[in-house]
Amino acid sequence: MISGNTKEHWIRTRLRRTRREAEGYLELGMPMNALQSLERHDQLIRDDARGSYLLGEALRELHQYRAAIDPLHRSLELIPDDIHAWMALAWCYKRVGKVENAIDALERAVDVEPGNAILHYNLACYWSIAHNPRMALRYLANALDIDGNFREFVHDEPDFDPLRHDPLFQTMTMLG
Repeated sequence: MISGNTKEHWIRTRLRRTRREAEGYLELGMPMNALQSLERHDQLIRDDARGSYLLGEALRELHQYRAAIDPLHRSLELIPDDIHAWMALAWCYKRVGKVENAIDALERAVDVEPGNAILHYNLACYWSIAHNPRMALRYLANALDIDGNFREFVHDEPDFDPLRHDPLFQTMTMLG
């Protein structure tokens, strides 16, 4: 018979190993291997924020966006201020055609980290494809104020196609 402390130690050790293995596979660009590792230990990762996030990331990298949403939500239930999970969730929502949900997710991330330029930039993209130029330009201005280097990405970003002829957009995005 295993004592409670020994069992808890075994679970924590197994969970750490599973997370490290999945992280390694993801770093190597092997999301299917990460997914298989995480699924083998489904019971362990279900109540672990990092494990749930890694499962969502593996599914996202495999373009299984709908399937990634639930584990990313689970991760955020456990750690609501994880901006990486909010960004991954928004990414998935955008790709399944739920731009409003993507916007909501990123706005939650901005609440957590208001000085993060990539969050504002992505919100500008999402508001642009949602055909709300006022909000798109507001968030783009925020992103550029935080980090002017984002100006270099605007011209190649198809999400901004609805704004290309807007005079304020053109002025704001001039490379100078």
